[in-house]
Amino acid sequence: MAGPMTITAEEVNCLIHAYFQDSGFQHSAFTLRMEGRLDNSHHIKKHIPRGELVELLSKALLYSEVEAHWKEDGLANNCKNRFSLLEHHVCSFDSDEQPHPSAQPNGSSYLPVVGDTKSKRKSVTPSSEDGHVEKRARREDDDSESAMAVDGTPKTIPKEVKSLVELQPSFTEGVIKKHKTKGATLPTSEAVSVLRAHNSEVFVASWNPASPGSLITGARDATIIYWDIPTNSWDGPAVSSLPPTAKISLTNSAKADLTSLDWNKDGTLVAIGSLDSVLRICNASGKTYMIGDHHKGPIFAAKFSPSGQWIVTASLDNTSCVWDVKDRRLHRQYRNHGEACCLDVDWIDDSIFVTSGGDCLAHIVSLSGTKPIQTLKGHTAELTMVKCNPSRTRLVSGSDDATARVWNLEAILLDKALTPIVLKGHTKCLTSVKWCPSTAPETPELVATASFDMTARLWDSSTGDCLRVLMDHTKPVYSLSFSPEGFQLATGGGDGYLHLYDVKTGDKVWSWSGGVRLGIFEIDWKKWGDVSRIVLATEHRAVVIVDPTKLHGVRTA
Repeated sequence: MAGPMTITAEEVNCLIHAYFQDSGFQHSAFTLRMEGRLDNSHHIKKHIPRGELVELLSKALLYSEVEAHWKEDGLANNCKNRFSLLEHHVCSFDSDEQPHPSAQPNGSSYLPVVGDTKSKRKSVTPSSEDGHVEKRARREDDDSESAMAVDGTPKTIPKEVKSLVELQPSFTEGVIKKHKTKGATLPTSEAVSVLRAHNSEVFVASWNPASPGSLITGARDATIIYWDIPTNSWDGPAVSSLPPTAKISLTNSAKADLTSLDWNKDGTLVAIGSLDSVLRICNASGKTYMIGDHHKGPIFAAKFSPSGQWIVTASLDNTSCVWDVKDRRLHRQYRNHGEACCLDVDWIDDSIFVTSGGDCLAHIVSLSGTKPIQTLKGHTAELTMVKCNPSRTRLVSGSDDATARVWNLEAILLDKALTPIVLKGHTKCLTSVKWCPSTAPETPELVATASFDMTARLWDSSTGDCLRVLMDHTKPVYSLSFSPEGFQLATGGGDGYLHLYDVKTGDKVWSWSGGVRLGIFEIDWKKWGDVSRIVLATEHRAVVIVDPTKLHGVRTA
């Protein structure tokens, strides 16, 4: 007989650490990891599914509910008060009712389930941190009136208790499923291929800008894989069996989730950011070109300058670093966000870059100095992302305050008044912002945003008007990508769905799902001449390739 069940403080700390990462609380996770000395624990290397602490609490709450409502002859099911983690439960019945059990034909009694206990948050990756963390993408608690929904999505409470574990359709089955969305007339197996070589969640994916079909993907286990995707012809099943051209493990560290991939303009080098604090630069075949280990905290972003001469990185250690690519050395480290972490970076030109941070600010910095030449103020929560438009004349910033702001860089660099255009409409933290890559003459530039509120939005960046609200996802939207011509917008979410929308009309023209409710962390849509491909980085440890030219209703030229 097994011994008594034990719960150790070390196990609890590891669960809380995973919860902090799921929620995007990177400072808290780092502090707990250090103070709890979790790096010395064998539990820290174990796979903890995303949302595990919340699911365990929900099961405990369900047990407590059964225990409180147990009567001698069964379970009372007409109590009007819901259960809560933080409040003592007192039963409440209508004045003309008495507690009574709910007996089933087989003699068993059942209670309603509070929330969807079988549904999980995104499995441990990384997430996130989305959260981009990490990419352990952050999750937020749902504030709706529905009782405890484990994954933060409102659920309809079932009439009877269902099994806590249910079999779900396989990922492969989802690939050959037809979706009855506008314009989708082909089985997805003709347009979609699923590549399996990663052993953990795939966080990042990026097409080589200069070499058609060349792709790099990165996963939670610090493994990068190079692929050579056919571009001359397309056979979905054949592509699904395609082996990698190279598979490289960058480190043996237990905490080295890949967070960022960025190619230089000619596709000869790729910059790789990781939670292990190390910047790595590899060439197009996977050979290491440079390693930069100056950061003392996870790297959230690494970006090449327009010419490829420099790379700027953003880190949890509160700094950004600029690296000289040719000389393979650190150029300068900048500490402009005080004690707040640096969360994202982008280049304005080859000598000026912008950083965003946990201090709610964006700083514009010149390579010739150490202090910001301008500071952008206005956000009221962590400023998690900054992106320049294609002409690098305007900047959009996205924040946990549920807003984005558009800044005129030409005015800022001329030291004129800073009056941003505020994009306000989301109700929860933003997860992604993207500029439309192509704009017709006499039409405003468009910006797309995604949020934990399960929506994506299209905006007129000149006026701040919201043009479209895209509401087809049932979980937070993690990733966005415009088609290279700007005709379509792709969205991917925690519900495992990819949706393609017509930018002009807002109509959904095609959808795909893997058949399981597991998230899509990143989307990259690239075109080389007449060849167009979409890649998805998924929580299901798979890389998904879509040929949009085989989709009816999707304009590619």
